[in-house]
Amino acid sequence: MKINKIKFQNFRIYKGENEIIFSPNPSKNISIIAGKNGFGKTTFLTSLIWVFYGKMMNEVEDKYKKDIKNAGGYDKFIKTLLNREVRTDYENHVKTNPVFSVEIELKDILIPSIPCKSVVIKRSYDLRTDTEDLKITIDGLENELTKEVGFEVFINDFILPREIAKFFFFDAEKIVSLAEAKSKSELRNLSKAYSEVLGIKKYEDLRKNLETLLSKLRRSGASPVQQTKLFELTEAEAELSGLLEINQDRQANLDREISNHKLNSDAIQEKLIREGNGITLEELQKMKSERDHLKHESTEIKSKLKKLMDIAPLVIAGKKLLQLKNQLVFEQAANNNSADKTMLFAELTSFSSLLLKKLESLNLDHTAQSQVEKALEQIISEKKSGSIPGKTEKVLLDYTAEQYRNFEAVYNNIKGAFSSQFNAVVQEEKNNRIYASKVYQQIRQAEARKDNPLAQKLREEKIETDEKINALTLSKGKLMEEYEGLSTRLSSMRKVLSEFEKNFKLVKTDQKKFEVTEKLLVKINTIIQKIKEDKKFALQKSIMLGLKKIMHKDDFIYNVRVNVVDDVMDIDLLGKNDEIIDKDSLSKGEQQLYATALLKALVDVSGIKFPVFIDSPLQKFDKYHSKNIIKEFYPAISEQVVLFPLLEKELSELEYEYLKPNVNKVFVIENYNGGSSFTPYPVDQLFTHLKQEQDVYAN
Repeated sequence: MKINKIKFQNFRIYKGENEIIFSPNPSKNISIIAGKNGFGKTTFLTSLIWVFYGKMMNEVEDKYKKDIKNAGGYDKFIKTLLNREVRTDYENHVKTNPVFSVEIELKDILIPSIPCKSVVIKRSYDLRTDTEDLKITIDGLENELTKEVGFEVFINDFILPREIAKFFFFDAEKIVSLAEAKSKSELRNLSKAYSEVLGIKKYEDLRKNLETLLSKLRRSGASPVQQTKLFELTEAEAELSGLLEINQDRQANLDREISNHKLNSDAIQEKLIREGNGITLEELQKMKSERDHLKHESTEIKSKLKKLMDIAPLVIAGKKLLQLKNQLVFEQAANNNSADKTMLFAELTSFSSLLLKKLESLNLDHTAQSQVEKALEQIISEKKSGSIPGKTEKVLLDYTAEQYRNFEAVYNNIKGAFSSQFNAVVQEEKNNRIYASKVYQQIRQAEARKDNPLAQKLREEKIETDEKINALTLSKGKLMEEYEGLSTRLSSMRKVLSEFEKNFKLVKTDQKKFEVTEKLLVKINTIIQKIKEDKKFALQKSIMLGLKKIMHKDDFIYNVRVNVVDDVMDIDLLGKNDEIIDKDSLSKGEQQLYATALLKALVDVSGIKFPVFIDSPLQKFDKYHSKNIIKEFYPAISEQVVLFPLLEKELSELEYEYLKPNVNKVFVIENYNGGSSFTPYPVDQLFTHLKQEQDVYAN
């Protein structure tokens, strides 16, 4: 499925009629829509969400839910979509046509049982009548299928489900939310989106419907007395469910506030840095990360040094240690002699007897034979008394063989590798201390000039903002605790309700329905589990493949593990030894890389063919990762990709050169007299246009 063209009429900043034609190319899948801040890039994405989903757009993204809520509801919000000048003219009774609309033409779309070349969707709103209108035509004609199922349902079921639209229309800087989800409620909400993308939700919806049917069948058999008790339990269940929803809304509001304050804190920090020595916020974060890493390294080095220092007294002992070694060698020899004494005596006696017999056969004279016998008796006597010629030492320590082996290992270490190990650790500690000192100094310089009044004011603002963040985070923590408590109570209530329902006597006509439904529920649970396992391994493989392509740290992430527990899906990034890498420890750029890889994996595994629109495409990436993203990610994520960069900031000329082989169309949003419009440019003249414009302003 590809988008061929989009037509705007008086939609916010796009005054009058504006049309953009993509003319998709199978070999070149990328289109560029460049423009300055405030010229309408974000409005473009909003128009797409509105044309597809209308009043249901609040279910696509929290941003739209917040905008609609702040406007006072959808009926008031929709009026803000009309171009401001047109609305002002209408309110001042100037003759004008206060209608705005967005029309989109889709090509290469596959609709079951309906052969078609194009589908046109047009949504419009007339301020005079306060009416919203939606029209869908297939190959230029209205179709009975679209009327039968309803236009909104047709878009959701055959074009793109609204629950997963966030994965196809997104701000690249904000997708880090995929990497930041930690609480059960956040993971549960994210899991719902995963289920949609991976095609699991329709089976989960079927399971929920079957469970509801079982409950209805049970409750139909309740007696009047049981009905009263049942009403009390269901009311309590509904109350707990309502409290959980309120809790989730409050958490979402706090998340938005925390996010806004964090952005403000980062902005203040950037100003502080510029008042110091001009380094970037990213560089400061890297330095602080390096400082923490050096602290950890210092602790490990000190631990190694402590182990070596335990041996140091033995090294200092010197000659005494050698004497100890000699004494232990003697004692081991003595112990061995003692252990073998019985056997030695037996051998000596046997040897003596055999020797004397041999002497008799030699016919020696009596004197010689007597001397030999005397010498043998003396040697045997000495052996029996335990004396060893030339040795005068006594057993002093009496080490066991195991103790001696341990000492020998320490002695050999001291004699051999200790010196080099000790010197290496001392040098390592020295290097760590020097480097840490440099990093601390750089951080201090980055936050220097405390006497500067502006810097002081900024620092006070940052402290105040950070305190607000901490207070809101604390409040969110309490809400999370409350949520877990409410969830436990609701789970317990549902168990009580389920047990109570088992006491109901089913009507005979419902018994068969109940049995069939139960069997279906068992089967659907098995199917869901199997699909989740299959999708889990496919997702793991796809995320890992994406990370390898776009990350320049080859040894950073070694594996990915997808955990599926009940209704929660979580993703772990694993290091070399299978240790879990804390996603909070990743820089914003690395979080965006992970979220980008996850996004591509979800799109790949889902099998959904739909264009991908990306605002701020390279906002947080350094030049190395930008190159990987441009070469590996954007050409492969979808058959049609539309990027909305801020030239020179989010897309440099060099980066554009990497991208150019895959670029099909280039447009620049230009703004004249308060209205924006699209101007097409040849692919190779995008930055030529930019330079010409800069020259005009320079002159």
